[in-house]
Amino acid sequence: MRRDFAASLVVFLVALPLCVGVAVASGVPAELGLVTGIVGGLLTGLLPGSSLQVSGPAAGLTVLVYEAVQEYGLSALGVLVLAAGLLQLLMGALRLGRWFRAISVAVVEGMLAGIGLVLIAGQLYSMADAKAPSSGLEKIAGLPGMLVDTMGSGTALTAFGLGAGTIAVLVLWKKLPKAVQIVPAPLAAVALATAASVILQLPVAKVEVKGLLGAIQPPGLSDFGQLAGVGALGTVLAFTLIASAESLFSAAAVDRLHDGPKTDYDKELMAQGAGNAVCGILGALPMTAVIVRSAANVQAGAKTKASRVLHGVWLLLFAALLPAALGIIPLAALAGVLVHSGCKLVPVRELGKLWREHRGEALILVVTAVAIVAVSMFEGVLIGLALSVMKTAWETSHVRVDVIDKGAGPIQAHLRGNATFLRLPKILDTLEALPQNRPIELHMADVRHLDHACQTALENWAARHSAEGIEPVQVATAQPARMVSSA
Repeated sequence: MRRDFAASLVVFLVALPLCVGVAVASGVPAELGLVTGIVGGLLTGLLPGSSLQVSGPAAGLTVLVYEAVQEYGLSALGVLVLAAGLLQLLMGALRLGRWFRAISVAVVEGMLAGIGLVLIAGQLYSMADAKAPSSGLEKIAGLPGMLVDTMGSGTALTAFGLGAGTIAVLVLWKKLPKAVQIVPAPLAAVALATAASVILQLPVAKVEVKGLLGAIQPPGLSDFGQLAGVGALGTVLAFTLIASAESLFSAAAVDRLHDGPKTDYDKELMAQGAGNAVCGILGALPMTAVIVRSAANVQAGAKTKASRVLHGVWLLLFAALLPAALGIIPLAALAGVLVHSGCKLVPVRELGKLWREHRGEALILVVTAVAIVAVSMFEGVLIGLALSVMKTAWETSHVRVDVIDKGAGPIQAHLRGNATFLRLPKILDTLEALPQNRPIELHMADVRHLDHACQTALENWAARHSAEGIEPVQVATAQPARMVSSA
């Protein structure tokens, strides 16, 4: 219990600035980020599934939440999150949690990379206390102009410098002595930036404080009408897919960090669904399991789920007793924390290795990320999944057609592999190029799979060849096998 108590304090200190930062970046009151963190600790933390991973608001959903709030309004956010939570509960009850492990890693990494790029671009505007454009492409295209405007404004330059200093602290914190690193880097960076803004009386924007009860906005009955729209349903599916995939991939990573009980993926999916359902009822942000907090929990020596439950208690006490403390935090500092988090979502180093070893997977990763930036989150993920399925179908349909012609007697054509419609043109091109005035033996003993399209096409080819007055095509379907007429 002593280890769990100490670990809970570490996780609380890591989670506090991230909860507030994700909420502000999502365009909702800062307190709603704390509400999601509290639910992730007190409710999801108590439920079975994964014993040591910690749940709360995640940077990976920031862009999607912001778009949803702009499109449907803050009051409708609770409905979308509630629907996603109920869908997660249903999938967990149907034991679909393990199937999320079958999602292509390239799609998940591409999804996170696209989120990271949009997050970085958007938060660079926040670092300068400027308003970001709505779409991902507009954010990136407008960065040069934003930087020029920042250089010409003393107030904007001050805010940007404060955010840049926050990033510098986050990057350099690991190089400081171990005794100093007891304080989590995000907390130290935000605390130093806050202290600098207060002591130097810097003219920068601060977090707006409404109070915990004032920020909670349960959805009304009229808000449920939003679910009748196709766009809202797409947002719910995107919430569900991204939150579930990120949580279960995080669980797999956390399991490798400790020797304790491993994750039950179906129960963990239901735990996440229960947490999101409650967050939706409270009108808060959606939650996922977060690898940064989970890793901090394990590294701090946690042994049971008590550490993550206690971290929720500390968040609740802070939100209830010290809400005014949020009002002195500069927005530029929180933006700096999220820019740093966004950079971690873009796998720059891993991409080079992936390109050398698996170019198809690297291409899927890049296309998914670009599609998310250029189009939207949901469409980008669908494009990535479609490419992944197409790549798998293409790779599993390898087929060879070896022709043996000894000059006399029948020509032997050996078909090997998976004969599917994807490789049908190759098969027919080879067979139709064979001489029409010679008998042919088609050996198919090494065909592992023959789909209906290929079977029909081969039967038609054999009938055409046999119609020329030559001996009918002979087909061998087993080894050793007698030759049987195509008729």
